[in-house]
Amino acid sequence: MYKVLVIAYYFPPMGLSGVQRTLKFTKYMLKNNWEPTVITAGDVGYFAHDNSLLKEAEENKIRIIRVEGKEVNSKLAKYGTISMPGEFLRKTLSRISKAIYIPDNKKSWAKKAYLKAKELLQEEKFDAIFVTIPPYSSFVMAARLKREFDVPLFVDYRDLWYKNHFSFYPTPYHKYRHKKLEYNALKATEKVIAVNRKIKESILVRYNFLNFDDVVIIPHGYDTDDFKNIDPIPRNDKKLWLTYSGIFYENITPKYLLNAFKKLIIERPDIAQAIELHFVGYLGKSNKKLILELGLTDYIRDHGYLDHNEALKKVISSDVLWCMLGRSVSDDTVTPGKLFEYFGTRKPILGCLPEGVSKAALKDYQASFITKPDDVEEIKNTLMKIYELFKENKLPVANEEFVQKHDRAFLTEQLVKLFQFYLSEI
Repeated sequence: MYKVLVIAYYFPPMGLSGVQRTLKFTKYMLKNNWEPTVITAGDVGYFAHDNSLLKEAEENKIRIIRVEGKEVNSKLAKYGTISMPGEFLRKTLSRISKAIYIPDNKKSWAKKAYLKAKELLQEEKFDAIFVTIPPYSSFVMAARLKREFDVPLFVDYRDLWYKNHFSFYPTPYHKYRHKKLEYNALKATEKVIAVNRKIKESILVRYNFLNFDDVVIIPHGYDTDDFKNIDPIPRNDKKLWLTYSGIFYENITPKYLLNAFKKLIIERPDIAQAIELHFVGYLGKSNKKLILELGLTDYIRDHGYLDHNEALKKVISSDVLWCMLGRSVSDDTVTPGKLFEYFGTRKPILGCLPEGVSKAALKDYQASFITKPDDVEEIKNTLMKIYELFKENKLPVANEEFVQKHDRAFLTEQLVKLFQFYLSEI
């Protein structure tokens, strides 16, 4: 059994889809002769906690070491799950934080994680270090560990670092410092894992000391095990359930879909009455207010945040799933993890998306309807088309070959092969 030290701030019992990538990697590492030790955050205040994910980690006997930092989330630990702030406040706080902290406000946690990792590396033999980002400060510390202990380092880019879609650089110094920190960390890295082609291309263009084979694409995925013991909700309503699972932030918003549905009510009330819009996650005060203003309450089912198993139950009980990315995040490197879990359901998906990797993936999935993210008329017409196909039992079928390529077990095998290949070379 080989041993890998995993550094991941976001890990159960924190919830939301970004946490699941690392959890599933560690689960399937164990099945591929690699024993993970996860250094993660301690008690934190966070927007979502999911004890079903923590239970999964514990049932798979993943060794977890928790480190307390002095970052904001740790200071809010006594509050447990905290409310998502309004979008204006969230953006303002984010910009203030990015102006003060370089590379991010998890620096204090990353330093504590470094000290704990150093202690472990002095006491035990590890064959690899795997760090997942963001937060980017943990990559800086992981690179330091690599240099001190000469343990192969692998970094997982769930998002870009420099010039990512959430970046804010108030001064030229901020830009310089971020790029310099990323450059130095990448210099210490054996292999870079990217969740999609656009992230890989961006890294290679920016840092020409890396060659094509230094950056490997391992996309988001879904876990077949998650679907095994979940039965769909019994239904006899004959309505079309269109479901969104996740949160809304930045320009990821339901307002265009809601306005399209309002037009549908006016123009084709017969179709509108046969559709229910389901939301699993945080709908948000502003979106709830919009629903009231548009008079859509009777058509909406707001389930709030549910643990992963319950959320999946709602998803697999639906007829069509919905996802969207606003134009401001069309950075075209963005692939929401939730979209790839949708793929595991084999359900038809309505994607309101700009050009980019998410749109390309949805085309390859084939059981898809794609519109521009903010074209209300196009969305309304597509809803009409979806309903007519649903009524005739002719909704499109997923590309099974594409779906199977995103199984978490298969994806973790690809990751472990990177570890193995590097060890065989030294």
